[in-house]
Amino acid sequence: MSDRLRNNIIAGFIVITFWTIFVFPVMADPIVTESTSTSTVSTSTDTNTRVRTNPPSAISPSVSSNNSDVCAMGWSGSVQTQILGISTGRTYRDLNCERLKIASKLYDMGMKVAAVAVMCQDWRTYDAMLKAGTPCPIKGLIGDDAAVEWEKNPQEQPIKEPVKVDKGEWLEKLADGIIAVALMAVLAI
Repeated sequence: MSDRLRNNIIAGFIVITFWTIFVFPVMADPIVTESTSTSTVSTSTDTNTRVRTNPPSAISPSVSSNNSDVCAMGWSGSVQTQILGISTGRTYRDLNCERLKIASKLYDMGMKVAAVAVMCQDWRTYDAMLKAGTPCPIKGLIGDDAAVEWEKNPQEQPIKEPVKVDKGEWLEKLADGIIAVALMAVLAI
């Protein structure tokens, strides 16, 4: 017998032994698992939605100045409840901004004394110029001549005015405040 034939017989014997020990017993006794499950689901839904009005919305107006040469400040606001919505807006003139722009334009045109004179209409500028030793121009006079003229005419000096309260504006702000508080109270309810 050749070595090759002997190795083939031994290999065949190992394969048959492996199948006999490990594979045939598993194939002979199959594992059977049985499971039964019964489930019944019943769902019933009845939904009815009716929208009679759009949702309320108070939209605040846009109060703005698109041009930087406008000396006005704007504010706006709105309040919305389930029943009532209010929105408002307003602009306010800024007089100091106007004074600065006028002085700037006069200075740009080469009228420096006129620009300083416009700025000196405000008591703060007048006071600063006086403390700096360069009094504001008056009646076309500048320097020491202007200082003498200011001493002769103290009634023309700008004075620090107390804050004036315009009664109509004050009442309007009061009414706006009362309305705002009332609307906030309605919102809290």
